[in-house]
Amino acid sequence: MTADDYVEQASEIFVLSDSFIRIRELIDDESSTIDDISEVILLDPALSGTVLKLANSPFFSYPGKIDTISKAVLVLGITEVYNLVIAYFTTEAFKNIDANQDYLDEFWIKSVDCALLMKFLGTSLGIINAERLFILGLLHNLGELVVHQITTEKQRACDSQDINLLPWVKQQDVLGFTFGECSAELLKQWQLPYSIFAPIRDQDIDDLSQYTAETQLLYIAKRVMSKQQVFKDQNLDFNDLLTEEQLEPIRLDKKMLENAVDYCDLERLGLLSILNPSACMLY
Repeated sequence: MTADDYVEQASEIFVLSDSFIRIRELIDDESSTIDDISEVILLDPALSGTVLKLANSPFFSYPGKIDTISKAVLVLGITEVYNLVIAYFTTEAFKNIDANQDYLDEFWIKSVDCALLMKFLGTSLGIINAERLFILGLLHNLGELVVHQITTEKQRACDSQDINLLPWVKQQDVLGFTFGECSAELLKQWQLPYSIFAPIRDQDIDDLSQYTAETQLLYIAKRVMSKQQVFKDQNLDFNDLLTEEQLEPIRLDKKMLENAVDYCDLERLGLLSILNPSACMLY
């Protein structure tokens, strides 16, 4: 089975809601207004609540209180609110997955960690609107859940805590594709922007020289997350998963990676409490 085959089989299970489709259509329509978008968000109380919680969280560090959806769109911008909408509906889409809750909690912890690392590193590098990068980290490994749903035994066969056989290498050996490539196929089917699915598709390509800063950051953030979560009992250093040649072009160093991990440890619970509260119990 190819990544396309997996996504096709999962397409009836992992579906974005009609509200998301309508919001996407409005954002793509240049004639739509902030009020148009706000009205659709307000039709879904759970979505509205989540957007406001995220907008007022330390993740954005906005000095005032954002108490209406219209203000959230005005202050954060349409693109950023769209990313919050994507985050909400993505977690909702996978609530019907047939999986052990402990497994799901660990999955979302890794995803949230990668999202926070992306945001911190992007901010440290002076990337404009670095908060948008968090969506790449949050969605980077959705393909794992797709494979788990269709062939659980193959997903489990891809697990690896062996530093000499990294998980994404083992995924290629077992499946013929990586979870990242499967994630990208799902996001393409959901008609998310190229700027989201392309870095996710290319996250495991070792020669980063011809790729965007977003792809390079995701490559790095994923490996920092893996050091902290996948290989957490092995006392690894950053250079066990990343080379200086991979860090230098994007102007990152070990100290910045350490600061990113500290930021992640500080903000993890806050973001988890909004996106996947049950995972907080692991901390």
